[in-house]
Amino acid sequence: MLNSKPYNIKSITEYHKVMDLQKPEHPLISIIKFEDIKRHQSSPINITNDFYSIALKKDFNAKLKYGQQEYDFDEGVLHFMSPKQVLSFEFRTDEELNHKGWLLLVHPDFLWNTPLSKKIKEYKYFNYKINEALHLSDKEEKMIIGVMQNIAQEYQANIDHFSQDVIIAQLVLLLTYSERFYQRQFTTRKITNHTILNQFEELLSAYYSKENLIRNTIPTVQYFANELNLSANYLSRLLKNLTGQSTKHFIQDKVIELAKEKLSTTDLTVSEIAYELGFEHIQSFSKLFKSKTDFSPSEFRQSFN
Repeated sequence: MLNSKPYNIKSITEYHKVMDLQKPEHPLISIIKFEDIKRHQSSPINITNDFYSIALKKDFNAKLKYGQQEYDFDEGVLHFMSPKQVLSFEFRTDEELNHKGWLLLVHPDFLWNTPLSKKIKEYKYFNYKINEALHLSDKEEKMIIGVMQNIAQEYQANIDHFSQDVIIAQLVLLLTYSERFYQRQFTTRKITNHTILNQFEELLSAYYSKENLIRNTIPTVQYFANELNLSANYLSRLLKNLTGQSTKHFIQDKVIELAKEKLSTTDLTVSEIAYELGFEHIQSFSKLFKSKTDFSPSEFRQSFN
């Protein structure tokens, strides 16, 4: 339908229509089996939705692009998307779309006037990239599917005064399970995670290498996330689990380490050192240095003389 500009789907009813599905049983929430979604020549390949989506995908014979990151769903993974995020499809063959799994769509209006309307924004994994999707064990997969089926059963029954509360409770359970499983993933995928940590440390060292000594700016979390092809939230959470530090503090510690080296081994002024390390104002450098060492830069230098 559209190849460059994303096709914006405004409602769950419109999503069902675009995907050639039956009209949703509830206008603001829907559980869809991926086996029921078929590829059509007119299907959009770049889409953005005005609602949340949680996808449990398996055996997907196409590639998905989320931003610039490409990912193959050969294994069962759980991926989350917030409204307005762009998802692109790249089909491998001309054959009919063939994939398995479950898709949960939730319009923000369904969450209105409930604690989850604000709480849902605190779940950082809604902004993770495709390659940061949650890999589920068979047991975890069954738990997630069970919750989705409970949601479907509730809105398929006669809607009453308690229906929204019951569904919201199930959504909170699903999101809490996902938070737990992500925490497990940061622990169990040690080799991959430590590789990322090593790459991060190499990038940080390279940033302050002699060839690139004067940068006029302190590297940001987003800079390293872009270099590692990760989202900033995912990188921060990964480093927090591996090192106990936030990415920002990890960077600051490296800067202070370099500052100590320059203060103790060179005749550069404090202003020159601050500038070389990316500080625009010497006051900012001195404040950070003192907060990390309990000394001002001058006091630290004097201790070596």
